[in-house]
Amino acid sequence: MVDIRETEHGVIFHIHVVPRSAKCEVAGVQGDALKLRITAPPVEGQANTECIRFLSDILGVRKKQVTILSGHKSKKKTVAIEGVRRKDIESLIP
Repeated sequence: MVDIRETEHGVIFHIHVVPRSAKCEVAGVQGDALKLRITAPPVEGQANTECIRFLSDILGVRKKQVTILSGHKSKKKTVAIEGVRRKDIESLIP
């Protein structure tokens, strides 16, 4: 189960990123993190930029509302998203 913490501004949760995938998609849950497959390689921040773009697209928020709090050089990252609620993230889980 994904550990989603609601704040007064939005939500904070973990993602597990699989770079260099065939397409960008939510691929379920891995441990306590939402598993994301993305097409970008983990080089020079490209995967982080792609994670932000993908999450903003699927949640219908601006890219500036999505922030990677920790794990910039790791597959497991903690993200904060402003303007969404727990149920919005839970609806992404297949």
